Amino acid sequence: MQALLAEETANQEPGVAQEITTIITTKQHPYLMLPNFPNRTDDLESLYTMSNHQLLWLGNGDSEKNINAALNLLTNATIHGLNPKNYDTNTLQQKLQPTLKLKSDAYKELALYDTAVSISLLRFLHDLHYGRVNPQGINFNLKLREKKLIDLPLSIKNSLAQNTLAELPLSIEPKLKQYQKLKIALANYRQLALNAPFFKLDATKTLHPGDNHPQIAELRQFLTTLGDLPEDKSVSNPKKSSLYTDAIVTGVKKFQKRHGLTADGYIGTGTVAALNVPLSERVTQIELAMERLRWLPELSSGAFVIVNIPAFQLWAFDAIDQPDANIINMRVVVGNALKTQTPVLMAEMHFIDFMPYWNVPYSIIKNEILPKLIQNKDYLDKENMELVSVFRDGEKPTALNAETMNLLKEGKLRIRQRPGGKNSLGRVKFIFPNKDDVYLHDTPANALFSKSRRDFSHGCVRVANPEKLAEFALKNQDDWNPETIQLAMSTPKTQRVILKKPIPVLFFYITAFFDQFDNLEFYPDIYGHDAVLLGALSKPDDLSDQSLFISTNTAQEALIK
Repeated sequence: MQALLAEETANQEPGVAQEITTIITTKQHPYLMLPNFPNRTDDLESLYTMSNHQLLWLGNGDSEKNINAALNLLTNATIHGLNPKNYDTNTLQQKLQPTLKLKSDAYKELALYDTAVSISLLRFLHDLHYGRVNPQGINFNLKLREKKLIDLPLSIKNSLAQNTLAELPLSIEPKLKQYQKLKIALANYRQLALNAPFFKLDATKTLHPGDNHPQIAELRQFLTTLGDLPEDKSVSNPKKSSLYTDAIVTGVKKFQKRHGLTADGYIGTGTVAALNVPLSERVTQIELAMERLRWLPELSSGAFVIVNIPAFQLWAFDAIDQPDANIINMRVVVGNALKTQTPVLMAEMHFIDFMPYWNVPYSIIKNEILPKLIQNKDYLDKENMELVSVFRDGEKPTALNAETMNLLKEGKLRIRQRPGGKNSLGRVKFIFPNKDDVYLHDTPANALFSKSRRDFSHGCVRVANPEKLAEFALKNQDDWNPETIQLAMSTPKTQRVILKKPIPVLFFYITAFFDQFDNLEFYPDIYGHDAVLLGALSKPDDLSDQSLFISTNTAQEALIK
């Protein structure tokens, strides 16, 4: 039948070509759940131009095999954290056999099915490579991936010619190690969500080591299932034991560390809440993390600094593209969830300021400093602050009086904090110019780093080990070493160092993340960004290439709810 169809189709090229051209021109397809495909029109035109607008999937001896291979990719989109329903898998499966039986003069029906397979595959590959959502539309200030780096139509054509459709996703998906690890974890957690016994810990008071609780045996099994506790064959009857033993405490500590909690082994409200999150929600966290990683452009080789905001941690890589590269890890404090969220961004670190002035933003002057200054005219002196006309080196301070107070209220004067022990930026500031005017910096408020949840800043990111980060940034810079850095951080004079080679900086937000020791960690959605992304992904639209202009308050609203 297929051989006959191929022979007959060869004699009907104009009719098929006209139908395919019409479908491309109208940008409408009646077979598809999302019939409009304006964002895939150029790709579709390119794909069929390479075949002279003839059938790509039908009309040859390998039609059924090739189509089934393509449909298998779409059906298994869940492997990649994508939804097969978005690619009309059921409709294409149902129409396959009737379409294969069509006569060669059924130009319209043949063209419709052929293009439906192509559009669905293009949509899948685009989503796999670039993601389904435009990050800039949900306030993720990322440079979009370069569209010219990968030719989706050519990739499909070559895979068909080489009979390698099954391997096509491997050449399209992100190559990031983090992404590849999450893909494996997704399969594992999806199986756990399906097969692991339901577990919900009912604890009204904190459990301490040595306490008894009727669900300890279930807790042991749950931790073993997750890999936080090795199976202990020495326990004679683990199903009946209600004692919270030291062995189980070790497993709880590992679970706590992996979920952004203080790893003390005490099972309080925070640990109970994390234990009781359904595994299906962990699957969703992994899927959302993979979606966000698809948004990233190809990361340049060499040094790199990454802050994962909900993890409250920073990683500095000597060479991000090398598996054995030295990695520095430290705790950070990020912006307050309800007031001053740290933005997602990509930028390049160009400068380091030792013993910096803190140029106070007007929003902080208006909302925090002015009320205190009205109550206490000596407040600026007490905080080692001064009035200035502009923020620049050598600017002379202005005395505080009734006139200058009014100018300050009108925003015509500024406040800066002098270098020293009270300076909010501490002894060093790492600068990567960006539209949000945020940066990495030291802080005198070191006690905050001991907390498990660390969203206390006005938006900038405070680092726990500024000396180590300065050594990382200046390691290849002449005349800079640990001793000279320590001297610069203890000398009252402000000093700016220009980096010979800028260092890329990424402030990112994913709530499922593999650390440098290959531990899969989950974090609370402190800014509500997961909720916003889930809402965007649930919209019945073709999200590819679109800007989803969602209210900047949506994340906070979702968090509050």
